[in-house]
Amino acid sequence: MGKISINIKSGKIAKQSDVIIGIDLGTTNSLVAYIHENKPIAVKGKDGKSTLVPSIIHFAPENEIVVGEAAKLKLIEEPHNTIYSVKRLMGKSYNDLSEIQSYLGYKILDEDTDSLVKINVQDKYYTPIELSAEILKELKKRIEEELEATVSKAVITVPAYFNDAQRQATRDAGKLAGLDVLRIVNEPTAASLAYGFDKLAEDAQTIAVYDLGGGTFDISILKIDNGIFEVLSTNGDTFLGGDDFDKAILDYWYKTYDIKATSLETDRSFAQALRLAAERAKKALSSTESFSETVHNIDLSLDIETFETQIKSLVNRTITACQSALSDAKLKAIDIDHVIMVGGSTRVPAVKKAVANFFNQEVYDKLDPDEVVALGAAIQADILAGNQKEMLLLDITPLSLGIETVGGLMDTIIPRNSKVPIKAGRNYTTSVDGQKNLKIGVYQGERDLVEHNRKLGEFILSGIPPMPAGLPKIEIQFIINADGILKVKAMELRSDIETEIEIRSQYGISEEDMAKMLMDSIQNAEGDMKQRALLEARNEANNIILATNKFLVQNDSILSEEEKSQIKKLHQSLKETVAGTDKDAINKAMEILNEYSAPLAHRAMDANIQASLKGTKL
Repeated sequence: MGKISINIKSGKIAKQSDVIIGIDLGTTNSLVAYIHENKPIAVKGKDGKSTLVPSIIHFAPENEIVVGEAAKLKLIEEPHNTIYSVKRLMGKSYNDLSEIQSYLGYKILDEDTDSLVKINVQDKYYTPIELSAEILKELKKRIEEELEATVSKAVITVPAYFNDAQRQATRDAGKLAGLDVLRIVNEPTAASLAYGFDKLAEDAQTIAVYDLGGGTFDISILKIDNGIFEVLSTNGDTFLGGDDFDKAILDYWYKTYDIKATSLETDRSFAQALRLAAERAKKALSSTESFSETVHNIDLSLDIETFETQIKSLVNRTITACQSALSDAKLKAIDIDHVIMVGGSTRVPAVKKAVANFFNQEVYDKLDPDEVVALGAAIQADILAGNQKEMLLLDITPLSLGIETVGGLMDTIIPRNSKVPIKAGRNYTTSVDGQKNLKIGVYQGERDLVEHNRKLGEFILSGIPPMPAGLPKIEIQFIINADGILKVKAMELRSDIETEIEIRSQYGISEEDMAKMLMDSIQNAEGDMKQRALLEARNEANNIILATNKFLVQNDSILSEEEKSQIKKLHQSLKETVAGTDKDAINKAMEILNEYSAPLAHRAMDANIQASLKGTKL
C-alpha cells in the first residue's frame, strides 16, 4: 500500500513530489536545489531576490520561530533570542566550544561535561540538532512553494572533515525537519559534481576543491574520468572559516580601540553590532582598499594590508591542509589540472592569491561559490533517483576509525581516506585467563592514544566461553555505509558468539526520540517529548546534586561560611526544582549552581595542588 501525505492543519491530502532535493546546510547561509529540465537550479524565495537563506533562527514572542533574512534583522536588537553559526555547534560539547562563548550573542549552557551542547533561549534549552532542523524546515517550505507539492526526500551536504558525531547530528536534524535523508555527501565532492556536470566527455582530470565557508574548511583532491568522480584524499578543519576572519578583525579592533571584554559581555547588542561591522569590513575589503564605519560612537577603520596581516595565519592553516591532502593522494601541485574555489570566504583576495601561489595556477571561480555545493547536492539527488546513470560518486571517510587496545592505544581498523562504503576487520584475543566479556571502545581520529581522539561509543561482547588468555579468536569488523556512518560487529570465532551496534554517539538523538520529536513538530502534541526531556533533566540534575554534596565535604576548610551557605541554598533550590515538572526550570537551576560553583571549584583545585606540593596529605 502506498503512503499518502496529509496536511495536518487543513486535513487535506497533499500533492506529493517525487523530486529528491539537494540541501547545503551552511554556517552562514543555506540553500536548496533540485534538477529542472536536466539542470540543477538553486531555489529563490517567493520574493525572487536570493537563493541564500541566512542560517539564523530568531525566537519571537509566543514561541514563534523565524528563520532567514527576517531573523537576521534581529541580531542586534535581540541577540539573546537570535541564533547564528549553529553548524559550528553540531556534534559538539561545551568543552569543545568554551573558547568562543564570548564571541557569541547567545548563551551556551556550561554543564562541564562532554554531552551535547545546549543553547539557552528565553529560559528554554535547544540542541544544535533542533535548531538546524528549523533551518531545514524553512528550506523544505521554500521548495514546496516552488513545486507546489510536498517533498520528503533529500541529500544533505556536510564538510568532508565532519566526524561521525557531526554526520549523525546532521542526519537527525533532517529527520526532525520531516525529511528522509537518503545520503550525506561531502561538500567538496558535491561541488565537484556541479563542476563536472557538463564535462563528462572531456579527458580525465585531477582537480582540487578548496572549500572555505563561514565556519568550516575542506580541501579535497578528486579524479574525474568518464563520469566517475573518485575522491583521492581530503583534509581540512571543521572550525575554520569566515567567522574566524571576522573574529580576527574584532580582536584587532578590541585592541586598537581599547574595547573591554566586560562591556561586550554586559551589552550583547554592542557586541553583535561590532561583529556585523567586522563582517561588512571583510566583504568590503574584497573589492576596496579600506573600510570605515561608526558603531556606538566608535570610529572603526581597517585597511586591506592590516586585514591580510590579521588573517595570514588562518589562510596559512588552509595551505598546510592543502599540502597534507596532496601528500595523502601521493600527488604534487603540478599534477592538479584545476583548482575549484567553493564557499563565500573564497572571495577574499588574500585567499585566492595564497591558493593560486600554492598550486602555481589561476584558480577556477567561475561558478557561484555560494551555490555550487547545493547544485552538486541536487545532482547527487538526481543520481540517487536513477536519472543520471552515467555518473558515479566514489567518496571517502575523512578520519581514521579504530578501537582502544591495552595501554589506551588506538588501533586503526579503517584508515582515513578509505573509499566508502567499506568493510574491514581485524582479529584480537583476550588478555586474562577465563575472560567472559570484552568491552570494545570505538574511536575516531589520527592520534596514537585514544585519549586524544574522539570516542564514538562502546559496547560489550559477552558470553565468551572461558579459555586461557590468548586462545579466543575475536574478530571485530567496521562497516561504513555511503553516508560515512559506522556499524561495528564483534564475533568470537570459536563459539560464534556475536554482537553488533550502529554507532549512535552521545551527540545524536535516538530513533525513539526522533519519532516523538517529529510527531510533536507536526501535531504540536508535546507530551511524550516533554516527559523524556524532563526525565533527562532530572537525571542530569541528580548527578549535580550528588557532586555538590561531595564537593562541600571535600572542600569544607577551603570555602568560606558565606560560600558554603550560598552553595547549600542553590543546592536546595535545585533539589526542590527537580521535584517539579518544568525541565527548563531544572536546567536554569543547574546553570545558576554551575555558574556560582565553577570559580570556587577552580580555587579549590589550586589550593589542593598547592597543599600537595607542600607535602600536605589531602
